[in-house]
Amino acid sequence: MVASLLTARGLNKQFRSGNQPVSVFRNLSLHLDRGESLALTGRSGSGKSTLLNILCGLEKPGTGSVQVLDEVFEGDTDRQTEARWASLRRQQIGVVFQEANLMPALSLLDNVRLRARLAGQSEDGCRDWLERLRIGELAGRYPDQVSGGQRQRAALAMVFAMKPALILADEPTGSLDRHTAEDVTGQLFDLQARHGCGLILATHDVELATRCSHHLDLGHLPEN
Repeated sequence: MVASLLTARGLNKQFRSGNQPVSVFRNLSLHLDRGESLALTGRSGSGKSTLLNILCGLEKPGTGSVQVLDEVFEGDTDRQTEARWASLRRQQIGVVFQEANLMPALSLLDNVRLRARLAGQSEDGCRDWLERLRIGELAGRYPDQVSGGQRQRAALAMVFAMKPALILADEPTGSLDRHTAEDVTGQLFDLQARHGCGLILATHDVELATRCSHHLDLGHLPEN
């Protein structure tokens, strides 16, 4: 077993605003072991979503390296590198976006089943995840037949069903009411505890951030 789940070293990211480069973060490094959790906080635009996208290979840093399990990524992205990232996202990295990423032509249950199957997991417990997230009665409905909050819970069920080594969650409860958000958050941390997976959570919720074992405020990073 690989001791380190995730290590990022010297990440730099810039965007351009007109003709001027704007730094999102500079020389950012972090480390996460199995069973640990990290809260990413900071004002809107501080780079939380950008960092999560880099850590799962959906976006390239300007410089720096990312290691996930025994895979190390650095330098330019080619087809082989993209394939390695895609394999990790399919089997080891569960990503929860701010907006639910569901297949519109599949029912909620079939979305969860597909995600489990792609990760090499059993489909037997997929309906149970929907039940635990209180949308079991909607299992046969399609994404456009349910509310945004219900779609987000289905997206979480997809991640839970794949039993990933690492979960990256970008404001996963932002579209949920307070009661449902607390319930879903409990499920998220329970899954992490039972399966020993890592969790990186981007959030504006200070109380939620305190539940994580580590905290990184992207709004207060050193400039060098």
